[in-house]
Amino acid sequence: MKRYNLLIVLLLLIFNVANAQKKASPAVDFSSLQQTKAKIEATVPLVIQHLNNIATKEEDTSILTNGKAALGKEYGILESEWRLYRGNMANCILGNSTKKAKKCMEYHNQYLKNTFINYNNYITHLTKKNGYLGVEGDTKFDFNPSEITTKLADSYYSAADAAGRMKSLQKTEFLEQTRSKELDLKPYAEIAQ
Repeated sequence: MKRYNLLIVLLLLIFNVANAQKKASPAVDFSSLQQTKAKIEATVPLVIQHLNNIATKEEDTSILTNGKAALGKEYGILESEWRLYRGNMANCILGNSTKKAKKCMEYHNQYLKNTFINYNNYITHLTKKNGYLGVEGDTKFDFNPSEITTKLADSYYSAADAAGRMKSLQKTEFLEQTRSKELDLKPYAEIAQ
């Protein structure tokens, strides 16, 4: 009889420990932030290579010079919005109830998506083969604004759920990782060489 009681107590203990660990540990994957950063940065060399091909074909270096300047301006807009987005999403989670946080995050996610769409339209238009006749092929980008923002939203919604189970100091420390300098985009001058 004692063996069965001991077995039941042991099983209950294991179950409770497993549940406690599940509730206490934030099962949030912020890898989508790093992936987004990499995808944004990867667009710059592709566009510059395309501009270089056009400049070589047309024998006009101003195409490359002016194109790089215009791309730098668009990248700068995106760089600023990326930094604001990460801060705003963390603030939505920290300063609001779950319902208000979700609404706040949806707003900022839509704003980022619109910025990504503008950037994607710009680089896509710039690299179309019909922009300059005689330059072969379109440049392909791994940059889908809807897909990227959906993954980012999922990460932040998971973070909001996890943060809801934390104390205020833990929440702040947990969300600070999304504001990390490692997730800032590289400066345009560094990528556009």
